[in-house]
Amino acid sequence: MPRRPDNRKPNVLAIAGSDSGGCAGIQADLKTFAAFGVHGLSVITGVTAQNSARVAAIHRVPAGHVAAQLAAIFSDFDVAAIKIGMLASTATLNAVVDLLRARRARNVVVDPVLVSSSGAALFPPRALGRLRRELFPLTDLLTPNVPEAEAILGRRIMRVEDLPHAACDLLDTGARAVLLKGGHLRGDAVHDVLVDARSTWRFTHERLPRAVRGTGCTLSSAIACGLAEAMALHRAAARAEDYLQAGMQAAYRPGRSNRLALDHSARGMSTRR
Repeated sequence: MPRRPDNRKPNVLAIAGSDSGGCAGIQADLKTFAAFGVHGLSVITGVTAQNSARVAAIHRVPAGHVAAQLAAIFSDFDVAAIKIGMLASTATLNAVVDLLRARRARNVVVDPVLVSSSGAALFPPRALGRLRRELFPLTDLLTPNVPEAEAILGRRIMRVEDLPHAACDLLDTGARAVLLKGGHLRGDAVHDVLVDARSTWRFTHERLPRAVRGTGCTLSSAIACGLAEAMALHRAAARAEDYLQAGMQAAYRPGRSNRLALDHSARGMSTRR
């Protein structure tokens, strides 16, 4: 990506939890930002004790400190895009919503992280209604997977054919666009559906026979990079999908479990389109 005349890069902020295993969360976000040549900023909402197999414990950062991190960042940096992942608590949700409203934040990508891939609760289920009412209307792109979409909509999504209708229903939460990821559905191919108020785009990839961590974090962060560069949403999403597929193709085993990590340095991981 060419440098700006004043030698600055776009600043992209990740608001998420820390993964001590280095595969997901803030760690995946910052690796993605580096790959796309933007300056990565971070606000930590929770510190997990986890490895490649499971989340053993979570320390939720007090909401006051989350607010202090946000204030420090916005007092200095021009934030071109924001990716929001694990919020960890209702109080932190409130702090983030207050900031988004006060700063009239732009290019907000929300990956509604509710449960870890190993089953640990990362956001209180009783606060899901507040997430819908308060955060989603401030969101430019919502990127749920099927279980997250089911929790938000309160119904099952059983077939690939259900994805476009479910994605359109998610628009009713107030988000300006939705990328519904179909990787949890059965089939030889994985189908993701992107919708906004006017158009629908589909992304289809061959299903890879492997369990890879950090895919949702990486995809949403990669899209945020595109939005920070003023790319059209569907082009930013297409580039991010290609980036993720290359990283999954080259995924490696960092720990003793069979769960793999994305290779963010894989050859063929395109950051241009």
